[in-house]
Amino acid sequence: MSAYKFSVITEKNGEGYFAFCPELQGCYTQGDSYEEVMENIKDAIRLHIEDRVENGEEIPQPDSVSLTLMEIAV
Repeated sequence: MSAYKFSVITEKNGEGYFAFCPELQGCYTQGDSYEEVMENIKDAIRLHIEDRVENGEEIPQPDSVSLTLMEIAV
């Protein structure tokens, strides 16, 4: 069994939570609570990785991750 590290971005809005993994295109999910969305994204990432391994595809691994919240006045 291999272990991988990925970045996960979560956003909260009036309808719940949304999470995605920037390194894995199309790997995203939602949930009613933070705990639910985190479990859902773990499952989504695991399934995505399993599919890539079965197809002999490379598993992208980030060298570093940086997240900045920036306010822009218009």
